Order: sequence, then C-alpha cells, then structure tokens
Amino acid sequence: MSSSDFQRTLNTLWRMESPKLIARLTRMLGNLDSAEELAQDVLVTALERWPQDGIPDNPAAWLMTAAQRRAIDQLRQRKLHAGKHEQLAYELEGADMAGPASDAWLEDDIGDDLLRLVFVACHPVLPTEARVALTLRLLGGLTTDEIARAFLQSEPTIAQRIVRAKRTLAQKRVPFEVPRKAELGERLDSVLEVVYLVFNEGYSATAGEDWMRPALCEEALRLGRVLAGLMPSEPEVYGLLALMELQASRLRARIGADGEPVLLLEQDRSRWDRLQIQRGFNALERAAALGGADGPYALQAAIAACHARAPRAQVTDWARIASLYARLAQTMPSPVVELNRAAAVGKASGPEVALPLVEALRDEPLLREYPQLPALQGDLLEQLGRRDEARQAFERAAALTRNARERSRMQARAQACAE
Repeated sequence: MSSSDFQRTLNTLWRMESPKLIARLTRMLGNLDSAEELAQDVLVTALERWPQDGIPDNPAAWLMTAAQRRAIDQLRQRKLHAGKHEQLAYELEGADMAGPASDAWLEDDIGDDLLRLVFVACHPVLPTEARVALTLRLLGGLTTDEIARAFLQSEPTIAQRIVRAKRTLAQKRVPFEVPRKAELGERLDSVLEVVYLVFNEGYSATAGEDWMRPALCEEALRLGRVLAGLMPSEPEVYGLLALMELQASRLRARIGADGEPVLLLEQDRSRWDRLQIQRGFNALERAAALGGADGPYALQAAIAACHARAPRAQVTDWARIASLYARLAQTMPSPVVELNRAAAVGKASGPEVALPLVEALRDEPLLREYPQLPALQGDLLEQLGRRDEARQAFERAAALTRNARERSRMQARAQACAE
C-alpha cells in the first residue's frame, strides 16, 4: 500500500472510529480533554507502527484496545478507580490487539457511550456555535482546520471555541450521561438543532463564494443516521433524518453546468437521488408510526416529500404544502415559517393572495435583515407586473445576503425588472 493510500485509509478509519474511542475513554477517565488527547496518542502510535507491522485484521479493535490500555495506565498513575481499573485490566489481559477475541467486548455498551457523548457535545450550557464546533470535532472526527474551512472561520477562532467549550463543560461539571426522562425532550431538541444547523450550513451557505458545502451535509446526515441507531424510539430523530435525506437528494441538481445556483422549481428532477428519496420516505413513515407526524422536523420532511413526489414542478401539490406550513406554524410558531407559508399560498392561490401575507411580515424583528423576505416580495410583485417595486425588492435582497452567488442572482433579477 502506498503512503498516500495508507494515509487515506487511516483518515477514514479515524473519522469512523474516533467518536467511539473518545466516548469510551471519557467514561473511563471522567474527563473529555484527557480522552481526546489519549485518543490522538493512539492515532500517532498507529501511524508509527502500522506502516512496518501492517494494518491489523481488525483495526477498530486494535485502536480501542490500545486506547483502553492507556486509559488503565493513566488511572493507575492517578491512583483512582482502583477497583474499576483492576476489572478492566482483567478483561483485557491476554486479548490479542488485532484479534477477534476482543470484538464482543469492544462493542459492549459502546452505543450508550456514544449517546452520552452526543448529549455532552450538544449541551445547552454551551453557546450554539461552540456546540456545533465541538460536535464536528468529537463526533465527526473533523480536524480544527476542516471545521474552520467549512464555516469560513480562522483556525484559531475554531480552536478557541473548542477549548472554551471543553473548559465550560468541566467547570459546570456536566455529567457524562444520557439525560433523565424529565430533561430528555429539551436536551434532545438541542442535539437535533445542532445537527440541522450543520446540515443547513452545507445546504445553503450563509456566506462566502460557494452556494453549498456538500461535505457538511454529508457529515450531518452521518450524525443523523448514528442518532437514529442510538435512539430508535424517538420520532423527531426520524423526522430530522427524513428531512435531511429528502433535501440532500437534490444536491446534484442545485448547481448548473456553469456553476450557478438552480432553484427548486427549475431543477432537472431526473438528477435527484431516488434512493435517497426512498430513504427519506422510510424515515418519515417511521416518525409517523412512532406518533410524531406533527413534530416540527417531520412536518418539514412532509413538505419536502411533496416536492419529491412531484415528477414535474408544475404538478406540485401546493395546496397540501400550504396546509402543512399552517400546521407547522401552530407547532413551531415562527416568522420564517409564515414567510414560507406565504410562498406556498402564492403558488396555490396566486400572488395577489400571497403578497399581503408577505407585507404583513415586513416589520417582524427577526426578518428585518432576512434576504428571503424581499426576495419573495420581489417575485410576487414581478408576477403582478409591478416591476419597479419588484426591482427595489430584489436590490434590497441582494444587499442583505452574504452569499456571493445569491447576491449575483438577486442583482440579475433586479436588472431584468429594470429593462
């Protein structure tokens, strides 16, 4: 195996296995920082040994066993958990680092450890941006540099967020555990929010030159699938997974051959990923079967499913989409939801019905700097033949957006209204 192939293999393995290592080591050591440092040490050892010895038959077991042995050594050095580390040492004694004998023990409780790590990384005691960075670092296996590039931030900024997050968790003595039932709903909301924030930043980049960052979408989907495996009875987990699968199915169609954005109703639907759409349908059915059809993520997924079921934009069931948005507004009141409902009403009932709904939202504090409001307003005004007003709306949308491609699109629409 060439050195470049070896490095790619190790990078892939690390991304897949590091969350399990860190989760297990955090439970053993009781300290997130120490767990991550020790996991990194094991990776360095693999880098040193595997090129000479060869990659073990079971590299995941090798990494986990090596990590746990180091943790036991650290516990001995600290003279803590005497009974616990003796038991762990006994279980490990005689185990082959690469052998199948350790496989069953390797998987023992690892799902519980991972779930604990999810809830720690997404703890509400942390600011949202810190939760996102820490989740990508610990559960995504991304380097600080990769996270910084994905969010157009400097590497020192992201590094500081991660350091501060871990310090806060330690100072607040956040326990390494799954929340009790009374707290589970609120804490799970925080976890799902983080995963969806990561997905949305990939699906529609808020700033920079790129319209999308698919790697972030893929990472969010991976986290969503892991979460569904860890919490198979939570309907909103499946609702979010359905929503992300259905939206991600359009990724290839969202960019034209010239690199310019292609809006939903103009996309070549033959380029949509039908297998991913089916996965989205399956997850949505699972959410409904668990009693979560009216959950906020499940309702948004149901809206995405309406688009996925329409073979052509012209046959989209806009009346159903508008009614789903009305249900969503009751479940999750939000000016953004009302704006999206207005867009659907415009398609179902015409621009003259939708425009008053949009204009009623102009003074909403949350929408004053939101470029989608003047963009929709401009679209409706243009349909009504009020081209000068439409031009002004598109110019305002262009001025508000921080995404370069979206700005260019709004400027082009404003120019077209002026001609």
